[in-house]
Amino acid sequence: MKNDLIDWLEQNSITEVECLVSDMAGIPRGKIVPVKKFKSAIKEQNLRLPEYVFGQMVTGDYIDSDVLRETNSDIILVPDMSGVRFVPWYMEPTAQVIHDAIYHDGSVVDVAPRQVLKNVIAKFEEMGLKPIIAPELEFFLVRKESQSDTPLSPPIGKSGRAEMAPQAYGIDAVNEFDPLFEDIYDYCDIQNLDVDTLSHEAGAAQMEINFNHGEVLDLADQTFIFKRTVRQAALDHNVHATFMAKPMQSQPGSAMHVHVSVIDQATGKNIFSDDDGEPTDRFNTAIGGMQRYLSAAMPLMAPYVNSYRRLLSGEDSPTNLAWGVDNRTVGLRVPRSTPQQRRIENRIPGADANPYLAIAATLATVYLGLKNETRARREQTKSAEDLTTIPRNLDAALDKLEKETALHDVLGDEFVRVFLEIKRAEGEAYLQVISPWEREYLLLNV
Repeated sequence: MKNDLIDWLEQNSITEVECLVSDMAGIPRGKIVPVKKFKSAIKEQNLRLPEYVFGQMVTGDYIDSDVLRETNSDIILVPDMSGVRFVPWYMEPTAQVIHDAIYHDGSVVDVAPRQVLKNVIAKFEEMGLKPIIAPELEFFLVRKESQSDTPLSPPIGKSGRAEMAPQAYGIDAVNEFDPLFEDIYDYCDIQNLDVDTLSHEAGAAQMEINFNHGEVLDLADQTFIFKRTVRQAALDHNVHATFMAKPMQSQPGSAMHVHVSVIDQATGKNIFSDDDGEPTDRFNTAIGGMQRYLSAAMPLMAPYVNSYRRLLSGEDSPTNLAWGVDNRTVGLRVPRSTPQQRRIENRIPGADANPYLAIAATLATVYLGLKNETRARREQTKSAEDLTTIPRNLDAALDKLEKETALHDVLGDEFVRVFLEIKRAEGEAYLQVISPWEREYLLLNV
């Protein structure tokens, strides 16, 4: 693998390498090194970062962890050849390489989000199964604002006007930003990101990109890189792209829906359909596992205070774990499809979630349902908009995750403990901030 990577770097005349890992928030962390130093480092396994890169909050601050090693020792970065891509927005030939992390004794760093997902995939492999996913990712384009206190607003398009009214599936509304989307598609093509369709969502300047179905780790890597790609392309066109779950008070939220099916490795068949094309018992128990455990897994799919503003705002945002065929008012939608394509769409995750962790959480609940043969509740055939069964805020969700030991066993006990430490610390940081609402209504009234 090392020789293959070195050959690729030389064949493409790469001058610099961005060595990337995902932190808990899904932020790319790592180092930028000259290619000569990178080649030497991977030969000698000498590319290092502090283990506390996985103990950073979204603010960039470090937590005081009871789990991460007290010495703040180094970990070794190991490049994954499947995670090697060009960086298309630089003039100099530059590569970005997704890395895994190991300790000096060769053991894997189980708290790393990408490793958490790999460990969940391994659970399916032990059962002779292979999960298949397809993410759908929503985001907003907004005007550049230099002050974080300034409310966000839609940007000016080529018409010279900002979009203010809902334009769901509007072709002309997408065309307002044609040059930007052309760059996004070109960048995706160069990076081998397997995006399918682009459509306008319900919000002002809100878009959705769908990925084609594929292998789990590859699609998680692609989503991780795609978010970076969209943000960079937007900057090049003098706007911001945001994956906040609820960036504007008057607009809908942004989701990262995850479609899941499971293949029998021996036969290549979708285990959710029988030979007659009907739903199987394992399809039912997969849904049952999601209904049983997704509430506890919520912090991995809705990781911030802002995440819950999306989930409780209506407008097709799920508030429940009911399931139904082609029903967009439930959290677990089953799209109409052929038997081989039968799948479950988890509509709970927000666009703000770390894709490795949101996908790991989704698959962990499916795995537990299959393993424990957890029966699903009856299908919801009517609107479930008034049904609320998921935690209403981050604190409640964290309490559920802390108590659900079955999820700890699948995701990794040390990972869950570090994740909880980070989220509790972020919650404390949030409570230090006095919001405009408090100044508006409390300053002179109480």
